[in-house]
Amino acid sequence: MSVAPHILVVDDDPDIRRLVTDYLGEFDLRVSSVPDGRAMREALRQNVVDLILLDLKLPEEDGMAITRHLREGSTIPIIILTSRKDDVDRIMGLELGADDYLTKPFNLRELLARIRTVLRRSQAFASEPIAGGAPRAFRFGSWEVDLRARRLMSRSGERVDLTHAEFALLVAFLSAPQRILNRDQLIDLSHRSDDDVFDRSIDVLILRLRRKIEADPSRPRLIRTERGAGYIFDSKVEPVV
Repeated sequence: MSVAPHILVVDDDPDIRRLVTDYLGEFDLRVSSVPDGRAMREALRQNVVDLILLDLKLPEEDGMAITRHLREGSTIPIIILTSRKDDVDRIMGLELGADDYLTKPFNLRELLARIRTVLRRSQAFASEPIAGGAPRAFRFGSWEVDLRARRLMSRSGERVDLTHAEFALLVAFLSAPQRILNRDQLIDLSHRSDDDVFDRSIDVLILRLRRKIEADPSRPRLIRTERGAGYIFDSKVEPVV
């Protein structure tokens, strides 16, 4: 039998922790909950966690700082929870590396659907076998992407950490180099067609990718914008079988 995915809820509201824990526990998910960043780090030291539900408004250390810290050394999927209705927190959270967001008060069925979507993406990249003859890696410019290890390395040996969302989008570009791709095509190619938030946040993910792979992100040469049409990955890509 496979082990049920482990969800860690980080929220200082005990009622929300109890509500989410009880509900998700009914759907073959293991759930732990903690009130703050310090307790979260202790939980991560002691357990394997498959996804973090992270409230942005926490005592002492807010969710933005926690997201930034997590992304410095981890690709654990993060869904941020925010009570703000405007786009400021949501866009900032995505820029820092969160995989999705949900606005409070949220519908528990929608929360479950988003958790399943993010887990499905992350588990697909972690466990999906590479078919015979399919590339095991891509090389472009001064970079190499290892598809099995989900790793981006520079030719000088420097490793650059990517979130699940960033990795999926980069592979979509590498699979269709020097072709103009619109947002819908990018969503579809990166397996995000069932996640309505990412139509707007494709642009955010591209900004994040440019900061990691472009020599000058303000003047991108690899991921170029084709005004009114979409984006193009403008580099020779070498598949490695």
